[in-house]
Amino acid sequence: MTRMRRRAASHRIAVVLSAAVVAGLAACVPAEPGDEDGADDSGSGEAGGELAIGTTADVVNYNPLVGNSRTDTWITNLMYPSMMTLNDDAEKVPALATEWGYSEDGLTAWIEIRDDLQWSDGEALTADDVVFTIEAVASEQLGTVAGMIGSYESAQAVSDTRVEFTLNRVDGAFLNSVGFWMPIVPEHVFSQAQSVADFANDSDWVSAGPFVLTQVERGQRYVMEKVDSYPLGEDGAPNVDTVVFRVYPDVNTEVLALRSGELDLIANALPPSVADDVSTDDELETYVVPSLGWAHMQYNMRRQPLDQVEVRRALAHAVDYEAVRQVALGGHAVSANSSILTPTFPKWMDESAEEYEYDPQLSRQLMTKAGFDDADGDGMFDGVDLEMIYDSGDPNISSWAELVRDQAAEAGITISLSGLERNTYLARTDERDFDIYAGSWAVIDEPQSNFNLLFAPDGFINYAGVNDPEVNRLLDDAASALTVEDARGPLHDLAAIVTDQVYDNVMYVEEFTFAASAEWTGFVPKPSELLSVVNPQSLASVRAAD
Repeated sequence: MTRMRRRAASHRIAVVLSAAVVAGLAACVPAEPGDEDGADDSGSGEAGGELAIGTTADVVNYNPLVGNSRTDTWITNLMYPSMMTLNDDAEKVPALATEWGYSEDGLTAWIEIRDDLQWSDGEALTADDVVFTIEAVASEQLGTVAGMIGSYESAQAVSDTRVEFTLNRVDGAFLNSVGFWMPIVPEHVFSQAQSVADFANDSDWVSAGPFVLTQVERGQRYVMEKVDSYPLGEDGAPNVDTVVFRVYPDVNTEVLALRSGELDLIANALPPSVADDVSTDDELETYVVPSLGWAHMQYNMRRQPLDQVEVRRALAHAVDYEAVRQVALGGHAVSANSSILTPTFPKWMDESAEEYEYDPQLSRQLMTKAGFDDADGDGMFDGVDLEMIYDSGDPNISSWAELVRDQAAEAGITISLSGLERNTYLARTDERDFDIYAGSWAVIDEPQSNFNLLFAPDGFINYAGVNDPEVNRLLDDAASALTVEDARGPLHDLAAIVTDQVYDNVMYVEEFTFAASAEWTGFVPKPSELLSVVNPQSLASVRAAD
């Protein structure tokens, strides 16, 4: 196939404040999938052909309800549809679902799904598949979705296209959580196993997505063929005939393969230095999307002197956040305004939030107020030596950890760095065995529910040890709100407390860069490293450029 080359253009998902809010009590009826913002319809090039995608890992699990690696998800997402996807503003919009809402008392939730999808073996995809999937998740506690449905009681298919969920409490995030995070599996296939959790799903795949897996050569490639009928595609079917995921040892090797024409797209986000180099290549096209989470430091308030808010504030004002973003991230990050309501989510963010000012002198004043002094006159506060742990395999955090240490020293605060092997880092984090934790959340997409994990006393990722009665009240108020308008107030108040008390020091929101050959057009970028341009809508839409 002959393809014309064209100059690469950088595509950036705009993060702007949206005036529209989704009313939870009313039915949600957004635009049809083909009308979503973000689609690149700049060309109507030739359909057909093979798209080669690079990845750095094999599939660990083909069962989408238990698999959790990136490569697992990229491949299974193309076969097992979710009911919702994201638009440019990280809002949940229709995919399999067409509309959804809650009863007046909030104890019944409902979803309507499309009536024109079928599995690739000819069986119709119906509400029974949705009920089977959530029942399996709930009864066998499968994957991360199980932790999102604490309010779930039961589900019923009241028609082929309508599911009603009975909840044990009002939960304004329930529908968005299951709609986006729960892939729907075929009951007639998965029910043959005694346990869904133990179902390997490693052959004879069926798909209700744009592609179906047909061939596996572990360590080499995963071949997926297009499904002839895919109503969510712009023309009712994918444009390309075949998608092949090829396995490479690292990103640098992937880039070489992309430049040689062996690859058409790299699924992994590029490190900042590599992204800068690739963006100047006229034969390639880059796509930039924001993270759904944030990078941060948390201070262990179970330990002295971090139980004093003055010390936490001193640490917060001892960091030059713009220097971190420019030096360690090469400019591939934006300010979160020191808020847990980041700019990635315009409907939630608080425009009045302001980033902690870098002010070493203020930090010194706060440390003095907390009762510390420099008795020996060496410029450092006596008796303060804080250990900061981080994953030594994360190049971004490894870089800015050194900046934070050096900047803290200018404020008279000693920080000792402990870069750890990942499993050791995770173990010490789980045991709360640290003074300062440096890390990142990949996805915090539903603050009404996710913030309970971070800031409720029993939250399993409440690393800082937050136990604040006012925070607990606001968490409850936000969780029980059924509209964005009703949830926004409690969440803004909660975020303001987190910033003021430095329960979480949000450093930045990373921007991920993905690279593809300029010989292809039609990719649909979506926020997050997970969806990026390797999402069902994107790979169903891509075609050879004119």
